[in-house]
Amino acid sequence: MSRVALVTGGSRGIGAAISIALKEAGYKVAANYAGNDEAAARFKADTGIPVYKWSVADYDACAAGIRQVEADLGPLEVLVNNAGITRDSMFHRMTPEQWNEVISTNLSGVFNMTHPAWPGMRERKFGRIINISSVNGQKGQAGQANYSAAKAGDIGFTRALAQEGARAGITVNAICPGYIGTEMVRAIDEKVLKERIIPQIPVGRLGEPEEIARCVVFLASDEAGFLTGSTISPNGGQFFS
Repeated sequence: MSRVALVTGGSRGIGAAISIALKEAGYKVAANYAGNDEAAARFKADTGIPVYKWSVADYDACAAGIRQVEADLGPLEVLVNNAGITRDSMFHRMTPEQWNEVISTNLSGVFNMTHPAWPGMRERKFGRIINISSVNGQKGQAGQANYSAAKAGDIGFTRALAQEGARAGITVNAICPGYIGTEMVRAIDEKVLKERIIPQIPVGRLGEPEEIARCVVFLASDEAGFLTGSTISPNGGQFFS
């Protein structure tokens, strides 16, 4: 029987690549999304992957969403916490709203999704939690105090929960992508990309969403059962930890 995987923010960008890669690897995949109905409908039509709408910042919505996915597809065994937003601003201009929005989605959202999925995984003695953090959660980034704090928090969450899940057959790992060639990144001014961003990357290019997806497929597999509490850093050599 195919295992069930749920990817938050799973209909666009890195999340879409992850959803597709997991489906191609034989998983029954559900893709969560927050607001772009048109993109989600297009993704579902193109891939055949079912989509489910809720905000990961809402705990009750997450619990209800997981219940619906399990009713439709079966017990949830692989959870990819990929959903994330940015509200960039230099700290002296950052508003409480910008701070709280990012923390609520990028950090609390990981709790909100994992907490209701955890009991079933413990009961079944199997689970894969994969948290998509960021290179900026490792090294920090000016103008992203909120985002960097949340993504660093995701790494701490990963390391703590891995210790709790190990004896229950649940692995918990993090992936910290560098600059990936998503629609959002490619929308950056070409001069800024060529002169300020790509020169920071030793391999000399942006990453591709599929390269992150391949990391997820490995961490979700049985072959990764001895790997937990770890951080994988596909960033082209931009930062070593």
